[in-house]
Amino acid sequence: MDHSNSSPDARPPSFWRSRSAIAFIVMGAVATWYLWAEHRAHLLGALPYLILLACPLMHVFMHRGHHGGHHDHDKGERQ
Repeated sequence: MDHSNSSPDARPPSFWRSRSAIAFIVMGAVATWYLWAEHRAHLLGALPYLILLACPLMHVFMHRGHHGGHHDHDKGERQ
């Protein structure tokens, strides 16, 4: 009896390569398409507000609240 396919350290296939994952992805794509088709007006109506909301969020996360980005390069030259 030859068990060449089974080894002690063989792992089961990952979830994302299984039939369940493919079915999950297909159902998610179909649900996304139906949501887009039925609620497009609502989503596009909220787009200007989402852009305005992005401004303060980018300011906080990119500038880190103006606390970590300021360096005093001239301090060493004055002493």
